Amino acid sequence: MFEFSVISGSVVSDLLRDHEKEVVALVERAYLTHDSGASVNPDSYFLRFPEKPDSRIIALPAYLGGDVDLAGLKWIASFPGNVRSGRPRASAVLILNDYATGYPIALLEAAGISAARTAASAALAATALGGSAPRTVGVVGAGVIARTICAYLSGVGVPMTDVRCHDLDAASATALTGHLRERGAGEVRAVDLAGALECDLVVLATTAGTPYITEEHAFRPGQLVLNVSLRDLAPQLLLRANNVLDDVEHCMKANTSPHLAEQLTGNRDFVTGTLAGVLTGRDRLDPDLPTIFSPFGLGVLDLAVGHYVHQQAKAQGRVVEIPDFFGETARW
Repeated sequence: MFEFSVISGSVVSDLLRDHEKEVVALVERAYLTHDSGASVNPDSYFLRFPEKPDSRIIALPAYLGGDVDLAGLKWIASFPGNVRSGRPRASAVLILNDYATGYPIALLEAAGISAARTAASAALAATALGGSAPRTVGVVGAGVIARTICAYLSGVGVPMTDVRCHDLDAASATALTGHLRERGAGEVRAVDLAGALECDLVVLATTAGTPYITEEHAFRPGQLVLNVSLRDLAPQLLLRANNVLDDVEHCMKANTSPHLAEQLTGNRDFVTGTLAGVLTGRDRLDPDLPTIFSPFGLGVLDLAVGHYVHQQAKAQGRVVEIPDFFGETARW
């Protein structure tokens, strides 16, 4: 009843490594549970800093029912300036709360969980929204998220035989290409932005705050764009594509590309549907258009992956129990 444990980042990494298909299945179930109404996923809350306009810490509270039946909170910091000193941009913790009592039961290092659920969402979209297998994969942004997405794409069977990487930081692009070669990808090379955007499957995983991919970079029918970083695309591009979101209300805020498209048109007619809608057959794609998947990132996905990690860590005896964590265990 009053147990509380901590799970370190190294344990999280060990438990997630080489389990991409399993994590994608967890994320798919979480999307479908959310779509059925058995979840609570309020707006994310952003802590911003006047002296650091590019930095933020975000709180993502959520409850996920079904076989997870947990509430919780992810508290994730994004400080792009860390990259200049060789540190990862993002750091995070995840608190899991027992739904019956509300008591917190575990604290998990969650940068890896956040990256895994993001990558699993992208990989699920690649399999659900793509037509034939892509011959080429273009990756824009060469950080931890891009690296993890590539691992998950490979894990679900997306061919990584011709991968083209672009990053404003040449060293990052070089690092990602080398990493992918080590992981068994075929031809991998660094390219300019246009070279990445012409690929059959395009992954956008940058820290861009405003659109830089304009109407000059029109996507062709059949292309699939995983708009993971959400703010790379000019809104006009969305008006000529199938637009699949993870959650419509969540995506229509914070000047994401879908939000900008809504502001531009004054409506949401450009939205095709949600990923869960496509998975259930409720929403259908126009094959004569490119498809853009824009996931805002839902806290219920963190709960799904965090629950899995917590259960595995307990079963393997890899949690650190904190005795007497709660000061009072009886009302009187």
